[in-house]
Amino acid sequence: MAMGVVLAIFVIFVYFFYKVVYETVSFYWLTPRRIQKIMEKQGVRGPKPRFLLGNIMDMASLVSKSTSQDMDSISHDIVGRLLPHFVVWSKLYGKRFVYWNGTEPRMCLTESELIKELLSKYNSISGKSWQQQQGSKHFIGKGLLMANGEDWYHQRHIIAPAFMGDKLKSYAGYMVECTKQMLQSLENSLKKGQTEFEIGEHMTRLTADIISRTEFDSNYEKGKKIFHLLTLLQHLCAQASRHLCFPGSRFFPSKYNRDIKSLKLEVERLLMEIIQSRKDCIEIGRTSSYGNDLLGMLLNEMQKKKSGNGFSINLQLIMDECKTFFFAGHETTALLLTWTIMLLAGNPSWQEKVRAEVSQVCNGGSPSVDQLLKLPLLNMVINESLRLYPPATVLPRMAFNDIKLGDLHIPKGLSIWIPVLAIHHSEEIWGKDVNEFNPDRFASKSFAPGRHFIPFAAGPRNCIGQSFALMEAKIILALLISKFSFTVSDNYRHAPVIVLTIKPKYGVQICLKPLNT
Repeated sequence: MAMGVVLAIFVIFVYFFYKVVYETVSFYWLTPRRIQKIMEKQGVRGPKPRFLLGNIMDMASLVSKSTSQDMDSISHDIVGRLLPHFVVWSKLYGKRFVYWNGTEPRMCLTESELIKELLSKYNSISGKSWQQQQGSKHFIGKGLLMANGEDWYHQRHIIAPAFMGDKLKSYAGYMVECTKQMLQSLENSLKKGQTEFEIGEHMTRLTADIISRTEFDSNYEKGKKIFHLLTLLQHLCAQASRHLCFPGSRFFPSKYNRDIKSLKLEVERLLMEIIQSRKDCIEIGRTSSYGNDLLGMLLNEMQKKKSGNGFSINLQLIMDECKTFFFAGHETTALLLTWTIMLLAGNPSWQEKVRAEVSQVCNGGSPSVDQLLKLPLLNMVINESLRLYPPATVLPRMAFNDIKLGDLHIPKGLSIWIPVLAIHHSEEIWGKDVNEFNPDRFASKSFAPGRHFIPFAAGPRNCIGQSFALMEAKIILALLISKFSFTVSDNYRHAPVIVLTIKPKYGVQICLKPLNT
């Protein structure tokens, strides 16, 4: 009897051992190679991958070389600097090519019609890959940005009301108030004799304050530590690909894994303090609702337990959503503002045009939501900034089923990567002046939104905070340009780099001068 039990346990152990081995080999070798052969038969080739590492070392070497020095001048010809592998491989293999990020095969896609089809037609059966989700697991977890399928649909449905209609319009007052406080701080520094400012720091602090107040009913000081820790996590997650190449590497007790998990735990401890304070207010009877901001909506949803569709939200998911919107709600807008101010500082004629427009429409007052619609020149400038320096350089989608995309058969498991930066800098689409700052190109619709111009993605899975970010950027820029004139400092060193998003390596130093009002 005992012998039979031992034998049964042994058989079960052997079965699970071989199952794990087969699934590991299949995941890291058999499936990617099958995908590669399918694409090669369709004429889609690419650089030869190394075992487990793929083309990671090739990409790292090219990027290291291209970004090792700062640019000689403020040039917006940055594709070769930031995406050198795209430039090299597109010349060798054409508009379509497959490269390998570790064991994940990725097809680069730049054809506008196919991009439109992918983003609009295949939303429900494409999304974020295992590698992407694992890479950001300790950063933003399974929040909306990394969710797939039904989970994504339900999360979007819960969160969308926080960024729509009257709710969106109600944020304008907070945005004006926070911006005026920031401008007063700059004015006080000017009175003390400071003339040069690293404007990126101020934009980051301002947008962090705005997202804290509008979506989490707190202020920047309260969330400062969370923002700092999320920035550290962002830098670590930017290196995630090379740490996920080897089977089981995410479980190794390496310094990288220890550091990233330690930061995650500290962020979640701080978030739990904010969440607990909301729960305490209800428990002691101070209020009957968790609030109608984003955090309140999430907590109210959790109280409903499981909905009829089987989807449920728990504390971990709430913290993941908080991390997603703490980060995405201020980082990308802060970068949009920083690059836009740099561009206006270097183009005084456009600065004057926008200032005159704001003065005429707002008549010296704070811009209202309705007045923002009457600032076409400001809108053109923001679009041109998003074209030249889109916060995200690539837009990824993985096929969860076999799909037909134009003339291509896309096998399940192939990641499709749309190089947004390269498309935004395509001479074929935008003309000979593609690398010049020319907002006039947005005066007409000679380009195709959702195909040629995709700073916020497109289709059903576009950026949920797009309207929030654009309203915020217009309010901040309108108030700033009404208060100060600004030029690029001689100390500014133009060196865009990618740390998940496009950042100025040394910040953006500008010289401010108050206007006579």
